[in-house]
Amino acid sequence: RGVTPVIARRGTPHGSGLGTRRWVVERTIAWLHWFRRLRIRWEIRDDIHQAFLSLACALIYWRQLQRTQS
Repeated sequence: RGVTPVIARRGTPHGSGLGTRRWVVERTIAWLHWFRRLRIRWEIRDDIHQAFLSLACALIYWRQLQRTQS
């Protein structure tokens, strides 16, 4: 695929742009793990799991809006 590994030394910026937004994904997954039903999947049906995932995302977004408005 033409991807070459770029490994920076400690304390120096690597300049490739890789990994600059990784913490956003990790933080979002950590927020989703607040909800126990999503951390351990108890539901067999996909649509019920998707509904809980959508509800969790809506609650996370609502909490973030509450934080920014106050």
